Amino acid sequence: MVEEVTDQTFQDETSQGLVLTDFWATWCGPCRMQSPVIEKLSGMYDDVKFTKMDVDANPKTPNEFGIQAIPTLLLKKDGQVVETMVGYHSEAQLKQIIEKHS
Repeated sequence: MVEEVTDQTFQDETSQGLVLTDFWATWCGPCRMQSPVIEKLSGMYDDVKFTKMDVDANPKTPNEFGIQAIPTLLLKKDGQVVETMVGYHSEAQLKQIIEKHS
């Protein structure tokens, strides 16, 4: 399951363990392609938390992380960003990145 996070909940929700956050917007075509891949991966990893944030509704957090293009995926481990991925990424690409940090 992919959990929706906001500017108010982002820090608490992504501070422990391995967390992948998908920064997206409803009008973004590549974001709509990325979303089903994230959903599928969320069912494959019990030890990874999957979250998503609508950048239009939550501008503060993307600004803090310097996100200028979407989709952007942030992978955090125990609260620290370990990977930033801009643009669409396939299931295989994301599995490789997740497993590198697991």
